[in-house]
This record gives sequence, structure tokens and C-alpha cells, in this order.
Amino acid sequence: MTLHDDAVLVLQAYEGQDELRRAYLDHLAAHPDGMWKACTAGHLTASGLVIDPERGRVLLTLHRKLRMWLQMGGHCEPGDVTVDAAALREATEESGVEGLTLLPGGPVALDRHPIPAPCHWHLDVQYAVVAPPGAVHRISDESLDLRWFGYDEVADVADASVVRLLKAARARL
Repeated sequence: MTLHDDAVLVLQAYEGQDELRRAYLDHLAAHPDGMWKACTAGHLTASGLVIDPERGRVLLTLHRKLRMWLQMGGHCEPGDVTVDAAALREATEESGVEGLTLLPGGPVALDRHPIPAPCHWHLDVQYAVVAPPGAVHRISDESLDLRWFGYDEVADVADASVVRLLKAARARL
């Protein structure tokens, strides 16, 4: 099974955001390369919101290029065998936290957002990722900063997409 095939299965099983889910599936049907950054019509990305539910907080990255507090995430790579694995890989690489686990049940949200040409859209498949007790983070090359924020602090530092993701993740918890 290819990563493209896995993404179709993940999206077919995803419950909620029906119009957006259908747009993702239509995109993949029209673009066999829709998983890859090279697809100029847009491409799927995978992200993970790192959560510490015991302490009521999330780990956000101050993105180097966008200069915004965001969840960890990014482009799928040829070594990714599933979208779940891509999200977990991105969260681990960007947070430096060892022992992260995906919250069961698949993605918690979808978010389509414009990006500069030559690619025009990121179709983000978003997961909740649980940090182990005592998690130690490390800033990656893609970040200016990495910081824990209480659930109630996120709306003060991040945009509406991160707030929606946190709400969806907390509903899944």
C-alpha cells in the first residue's frame, strides 16, 4: 500500500468536517502526486499537536519562516508508510521529545490553508500526540522557540487554526 492509498483510507474513515474531507479526497483522486511537496496544486501535510494532558498544556513551536506559534508538522517524506507515521515523525523531529504516542482514533481535525506559490495549498491532516511524563523538548532547526502553554493560554499566542485543533484534541481526550 502506498502513502497515497493510506491517506485515502484515513480520510474515508475520518468523521466530521465532511465538506473539507471530500475536498481532500477529490484532490487525491485528481492528483496522484498529491502527497508530495512537488504537487503544485497543493499537497497533504501531517501535523501533531503535542499534549501533556496530566498538566493541561500543549507544546508549540515558534515557526522559523512563519514566525507564528504552531503545532509540529510538515511535509510527508518517501520513508513515511502512513499519514499517522508522518505526523508522529514530524512531532518527534520538531519537538525533540522521545516517546511521543498518537492519541488513538486517527486524525482529530483537518485544516486547509493557502501557502505561497508555486504550491498553493497545504491540506493538513492533524493529530493529537501525547507526551510522556517528564518529557524533555529540544528546539529544532525549523523553530525559533519551543514552549509549553496551558490550554487557556493558546488563544493568546496562536491563531484560530491552532485553537480549533486544541479544541478537537481535548474533545478526543
